[in-house]
Amino acid sequence: MNHNKTKKKVPQHTEAVCWGYEAENGPDIWGQLSSGYGLCSTGICQSPIDIVHPTPAKLSLITFNYQSTPLNIRNTGNTIEVAYQSGSWIEVDGMKYHLLQFHFHAPSEHTVAGDLSDMEMHLVHESENGMLAVIGALIKSGSINTAFNPFWNYLPSTTGESKQIKDVILNAYDLLPIRKHTYRYTGSLTTPPCSEGVKWFVLTTPIEMSHSQIAAFKSIMFGNNRPVQPLNGRELLVDATKESNIGSKD
Repeated sequence: MNHNKTKKKVPQHTEAVCWGYEAENGPDIWGQLSSGYGLCSTGICQSPIDIVHPTPAKLSLITFNYQSTPLNIRNTGNTIEVAYQSGSWIEVDGMKYHLLQFHFHAPSEHTVAGDLSDMEMHLVHESENGMLAVIGALIKSGSINTAFNPFWNYLPSTTGESKQIKDVILNAYDLLPIRKHTYRYTGSLTTPPCSEGVKWFVLTTPIEMSHSQIAAFKSIMFGNNRPVQPLNGRELLVDATKESNIGSKD
């Protein structure tokens, strides 16, 4: 999960320290690339994880309030990221988190009982006091997903390439499955600096995309997934409530 924000936060990479997914700059040595990346090696509450044997619990509902945004999409070199206009948020456990951006990994970063999905989407949120919350959506090959059509043809293929297309309006809420039960745990960014204290909400229901839609992304970027990290005794919960709040996108 990349957290790329103009203010306050550490960017994905700088001219001095360029991380990636190859042998010379990949996950195995992120902690050696910079003193600021130490948690990538020494952290004990890291993400992603293998989701196995979660504890059922009656969890508080997630309230969604996502607005539509013009398309602002960028190839960072490590992911393809869609920046989001201010004004969209989720609320959970009495805390409001504002949607900053969403991006993709292929294959997935989280696994379920050891199984990788074709892709994973991360919706990155931040509270007023700087706490991060990420909604993760696993993506599996299946039927064509028309919700992605408005921007999937605009995936930038070159590192550093950005596209701002005001005529393309999208709402991230439309990309999510109807059923919004989640696995929940506290982890980290899945990219340097691997900061901990991130609230993770991984949807139990995957998104389907067609083989050709998945192939379109993988033709640009593949292998940008950090391997799973030890759970180290952390609490891993799954929503056991009968109904889940489907939220609002308006």
